[in-house]
Amino acid sequence: MIETLNLTDFRNHIMCRITTGGHRNIIITGPNGAGKTAILEAVSMLSGERGMRGASMPDIARFGGNGGFAVCANLNDETEIAIHFTGGDTNRRAKIDGDTAPLSDLAKHLRIIWLTPREDRLFVEGASDRRAFFDRLATSFDTTHAGRTARLGKLMTERAYALKTGADTHWLDALDTQIAGIAVAIAAARIQYAGELNFFLARCAVSVSGKLEQMLISGTPAGLVEREYLEYLRANRTLVGDKMILDGPHKSDFGVFNKELNLPAHLTSTGQQKTILIDLILAHAKLVHTKTGRRPLILLDEAAAHLDTTAREKLFNELGMANAQVWATGLDPEIFKNVPDATFVACHDGQISNIVFAG
Repeated sequence: MIETLNLTDFRNHIMCRITTGGHRNIIITGPNGAGKTAILEAVSMLSGERGMRGASMPDIARFGGNGGFAVCANLNDETEIAIHFTGGDTNRRAKIDGDTAPLSDLAKHLRIIWLTPREDRLFVEGASDRRAFFDRLATSFDTTHAGRTARLGKLMTERAYALKTGADTHWLDALDTQIAGIAVAIAAARIQYAGELNFFLARCAVSVSGKLEQMLISGTPAGLVEREYLEYLRANRTLVGDKMILDGPHKSDFGVFNKELNLPAHLTSTGQQKTILIDLILAHAKLVHTKTGRRPLILLDEAAAHLDTTAREKLFNELGMANAQVWATGLDPEIFKNVPDATFVACHDGQISNIVFAG
């Protein structure tokens, strides 16, 4: 867990220091534009990824600053981790206990997951957003999963280029062989993650659908699935316009079923969808803690949005039982005053201060 967080020239924060006091829930409140989400974005970058907004590094650096930024956290095991961007290029650098380290090493110290208002429409938007969301969660346990999905995308692009330029058969054979192997590994990782997550879910269930996923779920051995997919790729070497029309893990989808309402999540209300999203994140936190022994960080931007009083009470109770440290934002601190084991931070124009509730 994070004990202290320090930001320098990050978004609208010139300098910002938050001390959690060892609490498991950090509630950040303030008006729109005050810098609440920027704090969560800074924490999300300590995962080694591009952050929950996926912004370019120059856009994150404070306007009027020196073109760079820094995020530094002291953890409860006395480890110090940091992300630095000095400007001049698009690369960021990681440090662990003052020593330069690969970005991927940060995940060994912090497992971070997040929900933003963008995910509030996860169940009603296209499949690509759902794939990205669940693939990001699955990467918490299979650190090579993100690399495989990125590699698949590059190979698919290379294959389309090869077809467009009339590449020889040997090149295409080599590409198809690589694609088939990676595709089956991606499908298997998704199936495993969905099954493990469902163990910790009570009100909903997650499913994954797709050409390869269905073959694996039906019991077809992975080796046979790979061979059949390779044959499929070799039999489909045509372009429609400039596009390559193929089925595979890049077209797969995830579904979530609300067992209380006996309805798919996308047919439920906005508030019910938000409740299911939070259920997924809390179940993921339990899964992380069970498999790794570590408490993950959960980032909830506008945590109480779309939730009625009853749903908020359930959320606060579950936050108290979560094996995680939760960083949440909202407009009104009074909404969160019953959150247990919490530190409250008020944010105004990039400045922060503690909130103390009377009584």
